[in-house]
Amino acid sequence: MLDSDQKKIFIIGGCALVLIAGVLFFLFLRNPSDPQRDNTLLLAREYIDRGEYQRAMDLVDGILIKNPNDEDARRLRDEALEGKRLAELRRSDGSPLTAEDIARLLAEFRGGAGTLSLSDVERILAMRDAAANRGGAPLAPADAAETADASGAEAEARAAADAAEARKRAEAEELAKASAAVQAQMREVNELVSRGRAAIERSDFAAASQAFDEAAAKMPKGETRFEAQKLADISDAWYGGFAKNPGSAQGNEAARNAVQAAQQAAQKDPVLALPHFTLGRINRDRGSFPNAVSEFREASKLDPNNYLYSYELGRSQFRTAAYEDARHSFEASTKLNAKFEPAWYNLGGTFGALRRPNDALAAYQKAVALKGDYSAAHREIGRIYSAQNNYPKAVESFARALQGNPKDTASLRDLGYAQNQNGQNQAAEASFTQALAADPSDAQTNDNMALVKIALNKFNEAVEYAKKATQAAPANERYLYTLGLACEKAGDIDAAISAYKSSAEKNARYVRPRVNLSLIYLENGFNSEALTCLLEAVRAEPNSFEVNNNLGNVYARMDDWPQAIQYYEAALRVQGGNVTVRMNLARAYAGAQNMDRARDSYLEVVRLSPNNYDALFELGKTCVSMGDRESAKKYLASLLEKSPSYSGRAEAEKILNGL
Repeated sequence: MLDSDQKKIFIIGGCALVLIAGVLFFLFLRNPSDPQRDNTLLLAREYIDRGEYQRAMDLVDGILIKNPNDEDARRLRDEALEGKRLAELRRSDGSPLTAEDIARLLAEFRGGAGTLSLSDVERILAMRDAAANRGGAPLAPADAAETADASGAEAEARAAADAAEARKRAEAEELAKASAAVQAQMREVNELVSRGRAAIERSDFAAASQAFDEAAAKMPKGETRFEAQKLADISDAWYGGFAKNPGSAQGNEAARNAVQAAQQAAQKDPVLALPHFTLGRINRDRGSFPNAVSEFREASKLDPNNYLYSYELGRSQFRTAAYEDARHSFEASTKLNAKFEPAWYNLGGTFGALRRPNDALAAYQKAVALKGDYSAAHREIGRIYSAQNNYPKAVESFARALQGNPKDTASLRDLGYAQNQNGQNQAAEASFTQALAADPSDAQTNDNMALVKIALNKFNEAVEYAKKATQAAPANERYLYTLGLACEKAGDIDAAISAYKSSAEKNARYVRPRVNLSLIYLENGFNSEALTCLLEAVRAEPNSFEVNNNLGNVYARMDDWPQAIQYYEAALRVQGGNVTVRMNLARAYAGAQNMDRARDSYLEVVRLSPNNYDALFELGKTCVSMGDRESAKKYLASLLEKSPSYSGRAEAEKILNGL
């Protein structure tokens, strides 16, 4: 098992914070009268999604020249400008932002107002990095929208089938109310809509359009509700074509048709929920989560008993960071259908975002009780146990996650961490080996493997893995620290010093490399260099027990007793019960000829550790120097009685004989 220092820098995989993929989709399709404008905006959107910001701006500028007040175009232009600016940013090490970084930052830009400041960028990237470095950290929010695993997808398919059955029952009721002639027309329309849906499923959009156009032409007169229902069905069918072909010209065509049919259905029957649900899904899939929230909320209001509507509302609310609203929506979904496991899973993620890990755990457990092989839920349960230092249960949960999804490298990484913390280093080694087989260059996993190799005393192997981690992420101070630690253990002190120095240069507030450097310098008699390292460390972390204690040791070695006392006392303010530091403090008082304080400190050590024979011996000698012969006799006699074989027995007896 790693020592306490190594635990501080051991990192596990998996990202708890939400990484918002996708970008804003404005409902410019609500105006079907200008298809050229719509197509231009869709193409500009595709360019933004691909990071071609200048091409997107060129297209949008053409629209704005014709109509400077086109709000959709103005918002899209602003997003392209912001994306272009973000793409030009550089981190402190000179590396560019990743596509993932830019997508997350653009999502934040859309949720706020105006341009992102540099502090905004740093804050968001820091949140992402914190999610990646979650070993021992507070529980990070799980991605409440994550249902891409097989278990979640199956449950959502069942929910969609349930909704389709409910619509069929409603249609049957409408059909039963109609006359025989109207019923015949309705059946013909139903047949045409079914034919169009089948055509979409085989990607024959031309045949689908023909069937839907025929259906529209044969709608029975005066049956407005039926017509609205059929338009809603057509919109739902077109959405299926869009979902199967995202980002393609064919998919964009399906999206336009879906929006147009949904708007027409909503106009004909304002209390129909399905059109709003379809519009919500299109916005969700395009990354326009505020618009998705509006549409899903309307669908849920019109049909409050549909658990899928409240579920999708919760997912989009989570994406806009409205976690409390998302919680209410997911809870509503679970009340409407307690057997819908994705709602429990997403409720767990929302409780995680709200920093309520026990409630999150209960929700995830509901999900796995319904679906035993719900891998993502088992993984999140393991992460909660890991954050709570309950490593035996964490190991069990990650193992369950891998039973359902053996290729889940995130669970493999987390399992390796939990195994290490549970004292199962060989098992951790095997887990990280599997994870690296899937992704050999992953910096986090290589760093974790290096730490496990150190725990197994395989120091040369540790160096190799640590090098891979630093090669993959040369600016990461923690990986450089691990490299220094591995080199030091392997006996390559020069390489260790170089790695520690690099680590310290990357982050002025990271004290671990400075502490290790100081210890190397102390061991080799370079007191001044050790002091410099530790003074830098204490400025960065003034309340560090280890730094203050080591500073006390350096000053004691230099016979600077007042400074030694100052830092030993600072260390004890952090860990008042530490016997070793209190012994050091007592010796520093004695070195400073403050015998009263020395005696009191030795007495406190004896109180905390009655069998600390060195403290009894020093206490006796201190009393001698103070002229307190009776106390000296008492303490030295007690020492010889308690420990007849004490290493300093001869000196103690000599002192006693002279009293």
